[in-house]
Amino acid sequence: MKKTDILIVGTGAVGSYFGGKLFQEETRVSAFCRSDYDVIKEKGIIVRSYKGDFVVEPFEVVNDIKNLSMKPDYIIVCLKVLPEINLPDIIRPAVGEDTTIVLIQNGIAIENEVASAFPENEIISGIAFIAISRIELGVARHTGSGKIVLGSYPNGISEKCKKLADLFKKAEVPCSSSSEITRERWKKMVWNASFNPISVLGGNADSKQMVEVPESEELVRNVMNEVLAVAKSDGYELKNDIIEDAISGNRKMRPFKTSMLVDFEQNRTMEIDAILGNTITIARNNGVPTPYLQSLYCLLKLQITTSIRPTIEES
Repeated sequence: MKKTDILIVGTGAVGSYFGGKLFQEETRVSAFCRSDYDVIKEKGIIVRSYKGDFVVEPFEVVNDIKNLSMKPDYIIVCLKVLPEINLPDIIRPAVGEDTTIVLIQNGIAIENEVASAFPENEIISGIAFIAISRIELGVARHTGSGKIVLGSYPNGISEKCKKLADLFKKAEVPCSSSSEITRERWKKMVWNASFNPISVLGGNADSKQMVEVPESEELVRNVMNEVLAVAKSDGYELKNDIIEDAISGNRKMRPFKTSMLVDFEQNRTMEIDAILGNTITIARNNGVPTPYLQSLYCLLKLQITTSIRPTIEES
């Protein structure tokens, strides 16, 4: 039986975990990586998980995607959604006629660029729910959750989407499929657009601190309500109880740092536009006021500017 060829693009925390889980008898998983190329080439991908550590050695490890020996059945993209990353140019050499492109990334309206660049290729959109961080090159620490939602873009559930979901399930990764993947993205945006920026602007607050301070919880609720209004204007009306579920979920979970806060602390570019900027653009196009979202967006942009500005002593 022909093995399913999978290429993981981006071997940070998320790519390491979900890519590592897909190493099975019926798959050949390769990795395209840059900063951690030498480490993964020598030692493989290492995941230290509360469910049990594991190490995997990719079938091929390349730091130039042109060097990949085959056109994979699936390209699974786990890169950050950042303005400076031209994803179509990065993956183009590996995209074959039958290659399905899978985007396991944060944000809303993040599929358009790839769908436009590869109109003949199937696109699967994926949303990960996981607490994980890269603690050193080639090594990720998994501390919570680890489920994923997949759906064909812009809608439906194709046979290749079902096949990929089955591969995740065989690897004991909780995986569900949705025929309305954009609706699922809006659901996650309720959490992402509130907790991520507030964690950075709130003095490096963890997930639990943001719901334990009454004023902070009120801000979280106001931001979430704006996201619900924008989602409704985009054709996706969500239930109001999603807000209470998100807040109570943070109270119950062990405290953790949001992905945006981890990026900020490590001086990495944050996904401000994918999470906040795109939401505000949709709101503006649909005539929905978003004062809270716009305030967070402005303050994060200012935070970036002031954090890299030289001090008097440095200048």
